[in-house]
Amino acid sequence: MNFSIDLAQFPATWIAVTGLAYLLANKIYKQANCFPLLNPVLISVLLIIGILQLTHTPYDVYFHGAQPIHLLLGPATVALAIPLYSNLAKMKAYFWPLLIALGVGSLVGMVSVLIIGSALGLDWQTVLSFVPKSCTTPIAMALAQEHGGLPSLTANAVIIAGVGGAALAVPLYQWFNIKHEVAQGFALGLASHGVGTARAFQISDTAGAFSGLAMGFNGVVTALLLPLVLSIWLYF
Repeated sequence: MNFSIDLAQFPATWIAVTGLAYLLANKIYKQANCFPLLNPVLISVLLIIGILQLTHTPYDVYFHGAQPIHLLLGPATVALAIPLYSNLAKMKAYFWPLLIALGVGSLVGMVSVLIIGSALGLDWQTVLSFVPKSCTTPIAMALAQEHGGLPSLTANAVIIAGVGGAALAVPLYQWFNIKHEVAQGFALGLASHGVGTARAFQISDTAGAFSGLAMGFNGVVTALLLPLVLSIWLYF
């Protein structure tokens, strides 16, 4: 019996599987006292991969069944405007520091990939796929495809950047004694896009609001700066 075909007849199954995987992962995370490497997103992804492997289910079948969850990404992103509006006064107060952080963070995110990729001897197409890793997935994939990268590889890099940032951010904040919620949230959104923003909301509404702000603007800034960065890199 082909179990994946049976499940394909009931696509809503994958909505339930996704929800249950995340609930289980979140329970594990809390019982482990929020151990960074047991981040709910990372664990739920691994659980779903395991289930797909065990049931021999193609990813396309899973994605078709869980697509309603994917469609909620748009409304969820728009809903970030609510906490942003609540923190409008703080946004005005920190306008220049945030603007500088946005420019520097975006550049560092791209240039660091170019330096590390060259040092490791990666081929140029792979490096191009990794460069926009800190953007949200649709923007990153579009940028990679436009400049000669592999969108599928970019999607994986974006996931790793998001999960890695969400898992390591709080321990790093504690290590470097970073307690300012605006700085915490903005850094998470800048480096780890949507997954980082979800983690920032676990810190506080203020951190989540500024993480969403960074996520949105980093996509725009990266799209504007990436051609210039690549041109300068290739020139030298």
